[in-house]
Amino acid sequence: MADFGGWLMPIEYPGAGVLAEHAAVRERVGLFDVSHLGKASVTGPGARQFLNEMFTNDLNRIEDGKAQYTLLCNENGGVVDDLIVYQNSETDFFLIPNASNTSDVVAVLQSHAPAGITIENLHEKYGVLALQGPHALSVLKNLGAEVDLDYMAFTKIEISGCEVILCRTGYTGEQGFELVPRWQDASRVWDALTKEVSAQSGLVCGLGARDTLRTEMGYPLHGHELSLEITPVQASAGWAIGWKKDKFLGRQTLLAQREEKKVRVLRALKSLDRGIPRAGMKVIDAQGQEIGEVTSGTFSPSLKIGIALALLEPSCEVGMKVSIDVRGRVSSAEVVTLPLVASHVR
Repeated sequence: MADFGGWLMPIEYPGAGVLAEHAAVRERVGLFDVSHLGKASVTGPGARQFLNEMFTNDLNRIEDGKAQYTLLCNENGGVVDDLIVYQNSETDFFLIPNASNTSDVVAVLQSHAPAGITIENLHEKYGVLALQGPHALSVLKNLGAEVDLDYMAFTKIEISGCEVILCRTGYTGEQGFELVPRWQDASRVWDALTKEVSAQSGLVCGLGARDTLRTEMGYPLHGHELSLEITPVQASAGWAIGWKKDKFLGRQTLLAQREEKKVRVLRALKSLDRGIPRAGMKVIDAQGQEIGEVTSGTFSPSLKIGIALALLEPSCEVGMKVSIDVRGRVSSAEVVTLPLVASHVR
């Protein structure tokens, strides 16, 4: 167990461990309790327009019953948080930010909200459970939930007599779902899911597997690939920015960074030896010059080698060989494309 965003979270569960939990998600099915994730609501006339002027992505790209990945930046382009927005209607939105940033997200939105818009922090009103892997759909079907959802679409289902918001999304790169039961129902829904996951030869999974899975996909983690100091342009998250929008927080800074192409940007690294990169390690070019820093690094259970995400100088291209200072020892690596393993989210 470890502290994570102020919550006591399992790194791994007894009897399996990170490698087995990782394999379960890639090959069968895994279940994560991620109830530490924040929850908030934004309601009232003009809620859609208001949020579209706050968040980077363009809410006009989605409709009722759809969710969207987006970012909340400050005026300097730094990322207050990255989050998922659920659109119930044009006047009713549900947000899932990161645990430790929920109060900051709510505070920023409240400070900009016009009259008639209500922002509520619902952090302990709902749980969040992530069901991930190729057998995820079978688990839901065996629990009586027949669903046919497009990627990033959501609906309401019933599990063990409890109403649950079900969204086809996740943080692993596998086909999966995030389930949002009411707080008081979360343990009942968890028990039903764990029983069926076990019947499918799956496993409950902790933060260790969550990190190895998301790193293989190149998914950012706030505080590592995104932060108040690391912008979406640097994090290669320009796809989550509505560049044609007239207004969103941080727009001018991000536009300038995109045009100037002078800032370090996120790249993937694959070890060429037995070195395991870790966050904070320096990346060095063939001339011995420091060209970047690892933001996340781990052993890839799928590839059986060390992998990393790193902020590198914009001149660093795919195929370039680099060195990583692994605790005083030089480790060789190559700049590669993301994802590091095939994505099956769609």
